[in-house]
Amino acid sequence: MLLTLTTTHRPATDLGHLLVKHPDRVQSFDLPAGAAHVFYPEADEARCTAALLVEVDPLKLGGGRRNRAPEGFALGQYVNDRPYAASSLLSSALSKVFRSALRGESRDRPELAASAIPLTVRVPVLRCRGGAELAVRIFAPLGWTVTATPIPLDETYPEWGDSRYVDLTLTGTLRLADALNHLYVLLPVLDDAKHYWVAPDEVDKLLRAGAGWLAGHPERGLITRRYLAHRRALAGEAMARLTELRLADEPPADDSIEPSTGEPAESGGGAGTAEDVRRASLAVRRREAVLAALRDSGASRVLDLGCGGGALLTALVADRRFTEVVGVDVSDRSLGMAARRLRLDRLPERQRDRIRLWQSALTYRDDRLRGYDAAVLMEVVEHLDPPRLPALEDAVFGHARPGTVVVTTPNVEYNVRYEGLAPGRFRHADHRFEWTRAEFAAWVDRVAAAHGYTAVLGGVGDEDPEVGTPTQIAVLTRDDRNENTSNDRKEATNR
Repeated sequence: MLLTLTTTHRPATDLGHLLVKHPDRVQSFDLPAGAAHVFYPEADEARCTAALLVEVDPLKLGGGRRNRAPEGFALGQYVNDRPYAASSLLSSALSKVFRSALRGESRDRPELAASAIPLTVRVPVLRCRGGAELAVRIFAPLGWTVTATPIPLDETYPEWGDSRYVDLTLTGTLRLADALNHLYVLLPVLDDAKHYWVAPDEVDKLLRAGAGWLAGHPERGLITRRYLAHRRALAGEAMARLTELRLADEPPADDSIEPSTGEPAESGGGAGTAEDVRRASLAVRRREAVLAALRDSGASRVLDLGCGGGALLTALVADRRFTEVVGVDVSDRSLGMAARRLRLDRLPERQRDRIRLWQSALTYRDDRLRGYDAAVLMEVVEHLDPPRLPALEDAVFGHARPGTVVVTTPNVEYNVRYEGLAPGRFRHADHRFEWTRAEFAAWVDRVAAAHGYTAVLGGVGDEDPEVGTPTQIAVLTRDDRNENTSNDRKEATNR
């Protein structure tokens, strides 16, 4: 079975540093069921492709037991699709061969490992129970453009129809670690036939690989059931923990109209609609926009104000340029969930020392929040009663005074594009208001003028020519910080 991973990031050969596999040589690895080989069909500054080829030994796969028939007939151990079709065998190979890349670690290119880069993934033969449409429903909410082409049973007899296999291509701009974790979880989900016994520790593996994206995925129920081989007790435990994480995020990971609580059917219908995909994609794009603004600001010490269950914190901690990350929330329960999401009890001491979780109300001055490079208010302001906004403005912009403040909030004008949302209803039950673009701009301008900041407005999500983008974003930079930066540059030039 084969998987290729291509980037056009320049220099593209940096992919070798991220994967910790040199482009100039073939590397082989022993697996319980065979062997894996990594090589590069192309490698130059403009384009680089890494290929993972897995060779399966039927005897090893069967554990040497000749009477075992996993496919339901006497020769099933020898005559099956396991050596050719992507499955949990390929997922296991990814875990072993690209271990540090899956964790988002790179000794040689730490900043690149934390950055989104253009990627194309191809799996030429993937057994897909549910067809090409299911592959789209599974991968599209994660920011991928999906091309899933059914493979015919026999090209010379088109009337026989399609086989159960697809040729899968994914394109997108993501962190390499995120891309690999998506594949690690979802390839065996689509195949729906794990090659090993699923033990209770598989729940932890699923939640670890799905951190930051699975809890808000519109197909999380299907993914959980299939990944855990339809073992009800394990799937129930995993769903309970995912629900806890999802409810802890303020707002929920989909950022918009509350989705149906029912789980989608495995083939068509259910909650896996285009609107669910759009909501989940918006959550990913919003986090990426916030991270991009923080990187552009040059911040290294960052506050996540109103951090909830830690969705943004997870992304911040994964980026080593942020040397100190502080999550602040009024809810002790949410902070506990953020700690579990970040796996603070398992992190090495050096990594754990970068992270702080503080209980504090954002409408009161807190001296601990002073002196930070940047602060984020991601989908927070709309959860306050309007009379409490001046207190938040004073506490954040007047007292804490971070160098940069990134604010996101829903654009109420876009609500007319959400089917099923009644006129006048907000996107989330706890929203106290939702601003138009003009109202948000007026608030940002007033706050910036009152507290000495310069503001830049923008949007997140696909832009509608009539109603704008679903999410509004503002980046406010403290004026005296701009002056200090300018003076520093002048002094450096003079020197």
